[in-house]
Formats: sequence, structure tokens, C-alpha cells
Amino acid sequence: MRINQIIAGTLALLLIATAPTFAASAHAGTWKLDESKSKFAPGGPKNHTVTYAEAKDDMTMLTVNGTDKDGKPIHWTWTGKFDGKQYKVEGNAVVDTIGYKALNDHTNSATGMKDGKVVFTGTIKVANDGRSRVVTTNMTGADGKKHTDKAYYNKQ
Repeated sequence: MRINQIIAGTLALLLIATAPTFAASAHAGTWKLDESKSKFAPGGPKNHTVTYAEAKDDMTMLTVNGTDKDGKPIHWTWTGKFDGKQYKVEGNAVVDTIGYKALNDHTNSATGMKDGKVVFTGTIKVANDGRSRVVTTNMTGADGKKHTDKAYYNKQ
């Protein structure tokens, strides 16, 4: 009986420790925005391509290219883990940090912060076939109005 408890405990720890890795693997690769299906609040940025790649020390690097509200190119990066902790964002005017948390092997939650305040929350859900994903983002605009963006992506 004792050996079964030890084995069960070890397996549980392994699953917990590797959950962020499983979440990253479903998201890994490059995703291209499908604007025809997506719905954005007026004046917001659009992330046209999003790439998840392995970085050192079990970290994931996220690279985003898109356009701002004026159609000018934007480029930003995030390197971190899917553990819910806030990690620094480079090159993004909207947020300083983002925390991603693995909810299951195909879904992450996200919380973006600027100057210590929550700017957005959302989810990133990869379809079971791994070929598409939906990013739902809830935020408050500069005008104080709350809105939800829904961006659809296809795997490249």
C-alpha cells in the first residue's frame, strides 16, 4: 500500500511540474491572424503573427508582429513560463508584463499589467486538432469603456 502511495505521489508531482510544458507545446509554432473571423474594438492593435518558441531555462519566447491603431508596425516579445507569474514584455506600449497560466494542455489564461495595474485578462485556446486558436481578451480602453476582442488564428 505504501509503495502505491509513493508512486501515485511521484506521478502527480511529475504531471504538475510538466503541465506548463504541455501547454507550451500545443501553442508552439507560428500563428497567423484570420481578420475575417476576428472582432476587435475600434482603435486597438492587431497581432498579425504570433510565434511561440523554446527559450533557455525551460522558458518560452513569444514574438508578436502586428499593427497599431494607426496601421504602423509593432513588434514585441515576452519570455517566461506558463506559471501565472508576471514576466517582462519588451516593445509593447500597452503592457509592461504578462502572466500566462496553463489551464489545461490546450488553454492558457493571460493577465497583462501596466505600471502594476491589470490592463487585460483573457484566454488562448488551441483547437483539439492543433490547427487553429482563439484569443479572447477583455480590457478597458483609454476611454474607460470595457470591451472584448476575439482574435482567430491559423497555424502556419
